[in-house]
Parts: sequence; structure tokens; C-alpha cells
Amino acid sequence: MKKVAATEAKNRLGALIDEAQREPIVIQRQERDVAVIVSIAEFERIRSANVRAFLEAQQTLSDEAKANGLTMKRLQSVLADED
Repeated sequence: MKKVAATEAKNRLGALIDEAQREPIVIQRQERDVAVIVSIAEFERIRSANVRAFLEAQQTLSDEAKANGLTMKRLQSVLADED
């Protein structure tokens, strides 16, 4: 993965956007990685994968709750309990 200093990124933004279509570009400030430029296609791929992982985790938790006897009535009762 290519790394560039923030000052260089500022001066070459257009070219870096073009390069980001092929691979992510890491922006560094004082030799620390602070940002990444990625193509919109890569961004959408990452976002879609995150949404899928969240939905799968949500379904797993729901299935486990149901298997352990958690009903909507019981959940409301637990949430309403102020103790």
C-alpha cells in the first residue's frame, strides 16, 4: 500500500484520487498513518461487508435469545424493571 505525507497529498490530490482507483493510499502526518484514500467501489465493498456482518450478528443474538426463552413480553418486563 502506498504511503504519502499529508503535504504531498494536499499538493497531489487529483493524482492520488486516480491512484486510489487501483489501490488504497495511506496519508501520513509526522510519520503516523492518519487517513486512507480509497475508491468508492472499495468503500462500498467495505460498507456492505460491515452491514452484512452486523445483520448476521443481530440474527445470531436473536436466535440465541429465543432459544433461551426470551420473548417480547419478557424483554419488556426486563427493560421496565428499575431495580
